[in-house]
Amino acid sequence: MTFRIALPGVVLAAALVLFGSTAWSATGVAFVHGTGKQTDALNDYWTTDMVNSVRQGLSNSANYTVINCDFEQYMWNSQAAGCLAGQLTSFINARGITDLVVLTHSNGGNVMRWILSNPTWDSRYPNIINKTRWVNALAPSSTGTPLAEAVMQGNVFESALGWLLGYQNDAVRMQQPSWMAYYNSSWLLGTSGRPSLPKGFWNVVGTDVRSAIWDGAAYCGGYFNQVGLEITQNWLDSCSDGFLDCSSQNGAGSLWFYDYQVSGDRLSHAQSRRDCHGLDVILRNDL
Repeated sequence: MTFRIALPGVVLAAALVLFGSTAWSATGVAFVHGTGKQTDALNDYWTTDMVNSVRQGLSNSANYTVINCDFEQYMWNSQAAGCLAGQLTSFINARGITDLVVLTHSNGGNVMRWILSNPTWDSRYPNIINKTRWVNALAPSSTGTPLAEAVMQGNVFESALGWLLGYQNDAVRMQQPSWMAYYNSSWLLGTSGRPSLPKGFWNVVGTDVRSAIWDGAAYCGGYFNQVGLEITQNWLDSCSDGFLDCSSQNGAGSLWFYDYQVSGDRLSHAQSRRDCHGLDVILRNDL
């Protein structure tokens, strides 16, 4: 049985297994990117610094995979969830993985949640679900974002968001709050009033953006990204990471922690996929 516990002042991950220990398991970690058509997510999305830091928490640091799929599609599309299922299955089989931790970012959480929610959709899903210990969802867009609506309206705001979301594609269309409300009520598990997901879906929530030129925290993940997210934050709640309201990031599954509770700083949407403010160490220790 695997669960998390929260202790006063700190959040810890604990794996307790009846009749055995995870030390006997072949643990692996998969990095699942967000919206976009990725061919080199290691360098273009996560960076080698982030991935190499996190995987040091594995007993065998070679047991990792970085997913490259077309997440400009609807989550159930063969190029999205189908691609993810194929790459996870190949990784599990090739490395003999029996204990899989999945790290998702942004829309990647929706694609992974589709797999967890619909085990009969694809014959590969049940084995993936069975092997998964839990999902660490970094800033997941579980209930969508108003920024997706702005992009789909095709107004001048669209060009300002192109660098962040990409332009009008099915993944952006899907992340409109009204669309996500439908999917959450009918196809996806883990939101309020719906059955629980079969495996833990633990949210890391970014709460603010820092872009002051004198603030050292503004430079991790790229200063340009911080400035852009500071602008888009004006269309969001006061608690947001510049792309997603905190309520969306914690809209499905369970809260693991708000950025300031553990890192002592704030994580923008760009920073929550990078080795910023000690996030990589927290994820590494969780393995």
